[in-house]
Amino acid sequence: EDIPRDARVVRSIMRSMGVAEYEPRVVNQFLDMWYRYVAEVLGDAQAYSEHAGKPAIDCEDVKLAVQSRVNHSFSQPPPRETLLELAKVRNSIPLPKVIGGPGLALPPDQDTLTAVNYQLIVPTRTLLNTEDMDYEQDEDKTD
Repeated sequence: EDIPRDARVVRSIMRSMGVAEYEPRVVNQFLDMWYRYVAEVLGDAQAYSEHAGKPAIDCEDVKLAVQSRVNHSFSQPPPRETLLELAKVRNSIPLPKVIGGPGLALPPDQDTLTAVNYQLIVPTRTLLNTEDMDYEQDEDKTD
């Protein structure tokens, strides 16, 4: 087949990961993402190199740009111990008592989101002054 080298690399990576069936467009989408990522990393490396006053990009600039992208784009989940500690603290607070009665059992109003959370302001109508009305009627009579 007349396939570019980069597309063959993507196919071999997918095969090595156990992906046997895929749409042909997947290879192009992966290549597009790959090229965009590399261009952004090299652009960042260029900015770091210029900021450091270097005449050209070196390996350290690229490493810094990649590490910056990893820290910005991807985040690791917190350790299991941290999650267990947070769950222990959160679960130590008892739930509010449920008010019994007919219908749906709900906690007290201050602990629910079913209360009205807005107020309507009804505009008051201003009444016209009766003297102004008399004056307007008098003007009509003089015409």
